[in-house]
Amino acid sequence: MNTFYRKPRLWIVLIPCALVVFYILSRFASLAKQPEPVLTASMPTIERGSIVDRNGRPLAVVTNFYHFVVTPKLIEDIDGFSALAAPLLNMTQEEIAEKIYRNPKGSFLYIKKKITQAQRDELYKMIEDHGFTNFCRFDRLPGRVYPMNDLASTLIGFMGDSGKGLGGIEFSEQNLLSPENGIVESGDVIHGKNVFLTIDANLQYKLEKIAKDTMNSTKAASLILLAAESKTGEILSYINLPSVNLNEYTMASSEEKRDRAAINAYEPGSVFKIFTAAAYVDSGRVGPNTLIHTTGTYLRTTNLGETIKIECHDPHPHGWGTIREALEYSCNDAFAQMSETMGNDEFVSYLKKFGFGERTGVELPGETKGILKSPSDKSWSARTKATISIGQEISVSALQMLQASVAIANHGIPPKLTFIKRITDKDGNDEYVHTPEYKTRVLKSSTADFIISCMEKVTQSGTGHRAALKDVSIGTKTGTAQIFENGRLLENQYISSCMGIFPVEDPQIVVYIVIEKAQGENLGGRIAAPVIKSAANEIIDYQGQPREGAASLEHSGVVSIKENQPIQIGKTVPDFTGRPKRDLVPVVDGRKDLNFQINGEGWVVRQSPAPGTPVTENMTIELNLEY
Repeated sequence: MNTFYRKPRLWIVLIPCALVVFYILSRFASLAKQPEPVLTASMPTIERGSIVDRNGRPLAVVTNFYHFVVTPKLIEDIDGFSALAAPLLNMTQEEIAEKIYRNPKGSFLYIKKKITQAQRDELYKMIEDHGFTNFCRFDRLPGRVYPMNDLASTLIGFMGDSGKGLGGIEFSEQNLLSPENGIVESGDVIHGKNVFLTIDANLQYKLEKIAKDTMNSTKAASLILLAAESKTGEILSYINLPSVNLNEYTMASSEEKRDRAAINAYEPGSVFKIFTAAAYVDSGRVGPNTLIHTTGTYLRTTNLGETIKIECHDPHPHGWGTIREALEYSCNDAFAQMSETMGNDEFVSYLKKFGFGERTGVELPGETKGILKSPSDKSWSARTKATISIGQEISVSALQMLQASVAIANHGIPPKLTFIKRITDKDGNDEYVHTPEYKTRVLKSSTADFIISCMEKVTQSGTGHRAALKDVSIGTKTGTAQIFENGRLLENQYISSCMGIFPVEDPQIVVYIVIEKAQGENLGGRIAAPVIKSAANEIIDYQGQPREGAASLEHSGVVSIKENQPIQIGKTVPDFTGRPKRDLVPVVDGRKDLNFQINGEGWVVRQSPAPGTPVTENMTIELNLEY
């Protein structure tokens, strides 16, 4: 032993040990000097709120999509796996196999992105049944489903893969729907708010059908149809055609995505005369009984020698008449003459009070201001006031036209237009309920009522007679404007329009339609006025507004509502579909032998396993809820 522990051997062992100990101590000292790391909490999950119509019907709801991922190097039978997966992914066996064969030694490969929950469930069952779990997985991706497809698509908007809204309410109310700094309410989840829109999905569907039929019959390039309550400013229907199926948003064209009612600025044509007529009467420059003599052509030479000539669409002279007849026959000559009675600044001031030249402030992105000239602008000429008076040399949006008409319908006081009826939390508790917000009075009440009576005359015997209703009074004004684009008037390209307000005695609803580039017939009185009639009839019947001669039914006033029966779980799994979350609580508390996984809020829309599946001990029942 003494011969074994010789000094050289001891040094050979001790020196490395000493070096290791020295390294450990020095490393420990170095780490000890470093500041203590700050532990950061993991980011909470944000569950986006739903968008629903005024009655709670889902228009945009949270769902889960999945990316289907495989590890190619672990797949033993590529062709066999491809054959089983193909029908569940709506792909061919060859497509899947080719993807895998391109990189057979890879560790990560997307087979298909954004598959639905139903596809994921079917795939998962197949994977488990055939023992593919070692090389298959699903990456969860929060997403949106739009149950009504293209209904009110430009209003609702779309949520992209990043979780951000890309248009409409999805964009403008992003911070409400998906608050990044909200309060963590349950676990690690921040719940967004639910937005109730002012539109009624059923009424929207009925009016969209009318609009689509009109598009087909006129072969128009686009169409806008809007309806609003005149007393509250709540927009009941918002239609832009062509439209996009929101579930296929990424494949849509820019025209299908375009929110024309908010973004497009155009010359309104003769519909605009109701606003200039209101300005002339309200200012006292023209009285209701002031007589105006028209020849069919307005001709004036200024002090500078400039000749102004404005002709009527109808070349026949109308002779003597009042402003009522001028609106009835849409006489350009009369309106050009009336423009001489008012100063430039006062004229523009009235139009600004109506809201022209400014955004309406609705909850939509990208809204245009339009173009309203100022008398100080270089482009203002001696003919500008006369041409604006008949709806030319001014650009407006459809929303501005609706806002201005609502001001007339509400006796001169415009309520602010809105698309949001309510905002609730995840449990349905109201956090905001819309109450009308009124702007500054635009007209005297007597002036507004007079203009509506003139519009009724337009319907009875003027250019709007095709919008007349049999048993409800309605005031209208039609328009046909040649399209001005890129500094020039387009040949045979027109914007045909009509405004309707009803009932005349107590205005409740304003409806406005714009048809762009109709082929063949293009006069607003011929192709736009009948649409106002159809739309008004639908609204009246849907809302149950009284009609003359309509049958009256008596009712006791007592309505019996049958309560949901308690959920009973016997030998098989019951159907949970359509049940609210409150109905699930007694079942979860009462069946401790079963495992319940409840996802989301609202009502059950999907369940696993399917109804009728035999119940087994410790079975897991997954329920997915949505608003």
